[in-house]
Amino acid sequence: FVSRQCLIFSLLKQKQGCTTLSTNVMFLKTHKTASSTVLNIMFRFVERYNLTVALPADQLVHLGYPKTFLTRFVEEFQAIGQNYNIMCNHLRFNPSEVRKVMAENTFYFSILRNPIPLLESSYIYYKDAVPAFRISKNVNEYLASPLEYYYPENYKQNIYARNIMWFDFGYDNNAAPNERYIQAVLKDIEKNFHLILIADYFDESMILLKHSLCWDLDDVIYFKLNSRSQDTIQTLTPESKERIKTWCSLDWKLYLHFNQSFWSRIEETIGLTLLEKEVNHLRMRQKELMETCLLDQEAVGKDYIKDKAFLPFQSGSANILGYNLRQDLDNRTLRICQKMVMPELQYTSYLYSLQHPHKKRKRLGLPSLWNSSQEKVQLSTPN
Repeated sequence: FVSRQCLIFSLLKQKQGCTTLSTNVMFLKTHKTASSTVLNIMFRFVERYNLTVALPADQLVHLGYPKTFLTRFVEEFQAIGQNYNIMCNHLRFNPSEVRKVMAENTFYFSILRNPIPLLESSYIYYKDAVPAFRISKNVNEYLASPLEYYYPENYKQNIYARNIMWFDFGYDNNAAPNERYIQAVLKDIEKNFHLILIADYFDESMILLKHSLCWDLDDVIYFKLNSRSQDTIQTLTPESKERIKTWCSLDWKLYLHFNQSFWSRIEETIGLTLLEKEVNHLRMRQKELMETCLLDQEAVGKDYIKDKAFLPFQSGSANILGYNLRQDLDNRTLRICQKMVMPELQYTSYLYSLQHPHKKRKRLGLPSLWNSSQEKVQLSTPN
């Protein structure tokens, strides 16, 4: 007996010349690194192949973040044990605890972003939540003298203000930038993760991920999620850009190291010629889906999103963009399009209700959240 799922996997492997298609995958979702878009890709993969995802327990939307990850942050871990296929919600990495949840053959990957635009993005997004950001007028003022605003003893409130990627990987974001320490951490990350992607080269990252996991093109197709409007971007001065390299020196070293290894990996496994060809295919497919799905052919500001069930979570001074879907879609196409534009919190809540129907649904304060009994109706008739 061969299940339909196994047959699909077998056909995909033959098509790509792969030897092993990965269905056990752990994605460390870092902050402000296009990781919400990756999470949507992961969630759609879960649904496409009827996999099990390690979701936050009870009313949590993160896996315990910013606390260091423990198995108790996963819903029903005690009952399900080491039988989850996918883990991708925010957590602060703790390898020994994560390995208790995920199978031995799990593929581990994460994503990094250039710390210069990352810090500016964090400043806007977390402006109201982070003391160091809140009491400074703008990002350039903050960077001119960060220690006037940033107090290490308040690190739990200020984690987004310095070396946030370093923190997400489980390390001390206020550690002294000792070269020996930095090299030890880099080796540790290389030991724990099979692949580190680069958000600044997102399409190239998706192609590398596709090859690494033996997935097909539609598994990594995406619409950009959790992005913000251009008018909320603050222009960094040249001096501020240089100061970020020093202020966030741990993240800067992390980024430089894995940016280099990213391109080395591409040259070794794909080659630049094939990469360019596949990136073009990805963009063509994305354009085709945008023409099929989207009313406006692009993301729109929060005030212009017609169906508030698809309104992304809004934070700080950012205007987080979303999408309007076309009204003339057949039910099957509509379902595909809705999943591609579904924001992170809504998708987490939706999968939670499907995977744990006997549990109390998450109270996220969002309108028209779906559950398993409503899915057929609400995913077929948008507001």
